[in-house]
Amino acid sequence: MITEDMVRAALGNVIDPEIGLDIVNLGLIYRVDVLDEGRVVDIDMTLTTPACPAGPQIINQARSEVMALADVYKGLEDVKITLVWTPFWNPSLMSEDAREELGFY
Repeated sequence: MITEDMVRAALGNVIDPEIGLDIVNLGLIYRVDVLDEGRVVDIDMTLTTPACPAGPQIINQARSEVMALADVYKGLEDVKITLVWTPFWNPSLMSEDAREELGFY
């Protein structure tokens, strides 16, 4: 069955094209739930800003990367992504590696 760690690993392939880092290390993924015995993955995520021009691209790529898990885990039927703005994203949500790479100390 699909796990949260597998979903987060798949989401690690989604790169914010403006920043050049993946959305997991940027801290854009707030919640991942695997529901209905692995048939549904429900994700709450945000963007670095509500006006992010790459937002639709990032969300579509996130959905595609997680749905690709269905190639191995045949029971996966749906990926639901909810865009949330609370808490509002800030650099403190990034991983330590991401903060170092972008010069936030």
